[in-house]
Amino acid sequence: MRETIFSQKSRRGSTSAGIIFLVLILLLLASNVFWLSQYYVMRKEADTAKSELKTQEINKKVLGFYQMFVEKVLKSQGEISFETRLKLENSIRDIGDDALLNQWNKFVASKTEPEAQQEVVNLLSLLLGKIS
Repeated sequence: MRETIFSQKSRRGSTSAGIIFLVLILLLLASNVFWLSQYYVMRKEADTAKSELKTQEINKKVLGFYQMFVEKVLKSQGEISFETRLKLENSIRDIGDDALLNQWNKFVASKTEPEAQQEVVNLLSLLLGKIS
């Protein structure tokens, strides 16, 4: 009889320990799920911020080129210096957009004034379309 009482007490003790152990495991799993979800939320926010930053950098470069083009080319009274053309070309290359660079090359390769004017209109239109 004595053995039966001890075995019942030890079963109750091991059952209580098992329940506590199970509750701790469930709490740890819930904690892991919570932190994992927070990680993914933060990662998505960071990706969005990176994307917005890249867009802002591109917009800044496009506007910088646009302003330089207007000041140095459209407002000029005479021949555009080699140094100015080089600055403009480097500036448009720095944007990293193939369509803009192709349009720039069309403008630079223009043979006649009406052709150059049309290519300027196309270039400025494309520049404004790139600003988001």
